[in-house]
Amino acid sequence: MRRTVSAELAFTTIAGATRVVLQVAAARVPGLEIEETLAVTLDDEPLTAVEIPTAHGGVMHTFDFPASTPWGKKIRLRYDATVTSDDDGAGTTAPDNPDDRDIYLRPSRYAESDRMLPVARREFTGVTGLDLVNAVSAFVHEHLRYVPGSSRFTDGSVETFLAGAGVCRDYAHLTTSLLRGLDVPARLVAVYAPGLTPMDFHAVTEAWVDGRWYVIDGTRLAPRSALLRISTGRDAADTAFLSSYGAGILMGPQTVTATIEGELPTDDPTEPVQMA
Repeated sequence: MRRTVSAELAFTTIAGATRVVLQVAAARVPGLEIEETLAVTLDDEPLTAVEIPTAHGGVMHTFDFPASTPWGKKIRLRYDATVTSDDDGAGTTAPDNPDDRDIYLRPSRYAESDRMLPVARREFTGVTGLDLVNAVSAFVHEHLRYVPGSSRFTDGSVETFLAGAGVCRDYAHLTTSLLRGLDVPARLVAVYAPGLTPMDFHAVTEAWVDGRWYVIDGTRLAPRSALLRISTGRDAADTAFLSSYGAGILMGPQTVTATIEGELPTDDPTEPVQMA
């Protein structure tokens, strides 16, 4: 399987010291061959980003602007990658650390499994294993409507459940919360998603069942076997594609692409799928 992905971002500086953190690069997972380039410019002059490895093969890129940085400098970023797996993708998965399973059982900023526990226990009592994964996926898919712009970046799984609508990160947070409330380790994964419409960065859940991490996507907007991992963590606080600290930045337009060589695979939402 060969996937070609790209991300192009534009933003503007605000006067003062700022640290920018990017998570747009494909994760370095065993079994994947990655050919990639990352170019960042400030008013068309090249900038050098510092590369920092993160959990589960992820890669963070950071760069800093000094306090003397004026208002209105134009920053542009372009990431391109061609990623080839040595099979259909099912044989390559992010490195697993048993200690992480305890972390992914706990409530987190956007996945408030403690507050969602009554709903989880009411809806899924007596269901276990992959049957539980499928039941939670179906519940989230049926309970929520995919409505761009319907949620705030501060909304967690409780707000999403009550609103009955959201975007991919909201679906993933609700799925993650329900699973953790049932003592199933679950984590959020930011991905490139060939076949996604409208095209953008995408978010899904992974659940630890029967000794494997399986992908769940309540949106059902892209085939899971084609997904390409970017970053993995407790929730969107760990996996945001862009964060800034200090004076901050003003976001401009962004463009994301993700394609697969050949035809897109079909996706039966009841079939277990692992992600590279």
